[in-house]
Amino acid sequence: MSPAIFAGVVAAAIMMGGLCIIALIWWALAASQNRHLQRRLQPGSETPNDFGDSTTNPLLQGIAHQGKAIERALDNDGVSSDKLMIRAGWRSASSRLIFYTLWFLSPLLFVGGFFLLIPLLPVKLKATLMLVLLGAMALIIGLLLPSIVRTRIAEARQKRMSAEVPLFIHVLVLLFESGLSTRQAFASMVREGRGVLNELGKEIELVLRQVEAGAEISDVLTRTADALDVPDLTTVLSLLRQVERYGGEVKEPLLDTLQVIEDRREMELREKVNLISGKMTVVMVLFFFPALLIFVAGPAYVSLMGALGGAVAK
Repeated sequence: MSPAIFAGVVAAAIMMGGLCIIALIWWALAASQNRHLQRRLQPGSETPNDFGDSTTNPLLQGIAHQGKAIERALDNDGVSSDKLMIRAGWRSASSRLIFYTLWFLSPLLFVGGFFLLIPLLPVKLKATLMLVLLGAMALIIGLLLPSIVRTRIAEARQKRMSAEVPLFIHVLVLLFESGLSTRQAFASMVREGRGVLNELGKEIELVLRQVEAGAEISDVLTRTADALDVPDLTTVLSLLRQVERYGGEVKEPLLDTLQVIEDRREMELREKVNLISGKMTVVMVLFFFPALLIFVAGPAYVSLMGALGGAVAK
């Protein structure tokens, strides 16, 4: 392919990419206007807006709805999507608006960046078929990357919440020993333990808000445990739900649960140490032992070879 033809192909591809971006933005704005008109003509005919109220930029709302449509096209299970947003800590409308806007723009940015990097590619990668494959790869990465990032953030936050569960149990035991109920204990945690339980404190505050709004605390604890999906926290919340519903002693069950959690984590830590020991043994055999053998036996080997060489020379 001659340089002139290649430059023309690149220019046409960039122009088509720009036109596609403009068309998609116009499509998002038109969809937002149609939804706004539908809400005005038929109140209650649409599901509640997840991306803010009427003061939010309609263009951003339209783009976010298209990002949500991309998510539905890739994964039909919307319930798991909502749970992932909760586990990642993105409950507010603004965080959802930002996330789904970035999801819509991500494939456009990856494809646009790919077209801008075409002149820098090696000559072997500038064939038409190879460019098509690389462009498709950039599009796929742009579509899947937001979901992967959200999953990783949710998993990291779940690990942080799981690490806070033992301290959460200790605080609960102290508060229950002072004569507080479950609701009062949660209120005390939110009021005085905000800097101690960084992740669980936010969830307990949300639980407390729902209880103060009139919800049953057992139902709220069930929904919270199901949404967060942290096994240790689920055990504690199930215990609190049973105590709240049926009554009974709570201190001893909490301490027993804490002992079980600590024993399980001790076993997991021992397994990790055993795995690390095995890996270190392999590393020592492959790298340290040959170097040690050369250091110890090297001088004797050199002397022996020198003596044999001298004997042969004589």
